Amino acid sequence: MKFLEYTPFDRINDFLRELNLGERTIKGSLEAYSCKHTGTDKRLSLSLENEILDSLGKSSDTDFSPVEFLLSRSSRKTLIYLVLTLYHMYPDYDLSAVKAHQFFTEEIWDTFKQIFETYMLEASKEWIETYGGSSLLETVYKALDEVVNLAECEIYSYNPDSDADPFLEKGAIWSFSFFFYNRKLKRVVSFSFCCLSNLVGDGFLVDNLCSEEDGEIFDNMDM
Repeated sequence: MKFLEYTPFDRINDFLRELNLGERTIKGSLEAYSCKHTGTDKRLSLSLENEILDSLGKSSDTDFSPVEFLLSRSSRKTLIYLVLTLYHMYPDYDLSAVKAHQFFTEEIWDTFKQIFETYMLEASKEWIETYGGSSLLETVYKALDEVVNLAECEIYSYNPDSDADPFLEKGAIWSFSFFFYNRKLKRVVSFSFCCLSNLVGDGFLVDNLCSEEDGEIFDNMDM
């Protein structure tokens, strides 16, 4: 996997590098990678292939994705590309230890759009105030379409447990990670965005806040 530089992402990444909204900070990043193996990718691919096949033998109908999906070699290859993308995004994070391949889910654009519009509402307002014109979502759509042709893309979300989440920073309130994969172009674009509490960074204890809120709730209850 090779990191690819695309100017359509530059303005979005600059805007979402560290968007301070008072008590919260929004962070986001768009990154593109080719699916051509480089360095240790081949060794990692073989290891991941064996890991997935091993998990297939232990799978049940309640597992993260249908067994039929992973029985297809092309589907396993897609999953391997997604995990390799994570490896290149976070080279110091041991994804093999947390079986990252178990946390990918296939999505549709409307799901991404709904999540983005809900959680990035404040960021979108700041974007309009800063740049005017097209909304943040429209700008993201155009950038993605230019780089990976969304009409031909498969969309995946990465929803891991906390132990398997390299995106989860200290003070994170929420985080989302989506991957846009174009088989024909052999290209993957990742888009991760999260919200961090500035209160935690200032030494404010979230547990204390929860305790105070609980106290207020009980104070208002008739016992």
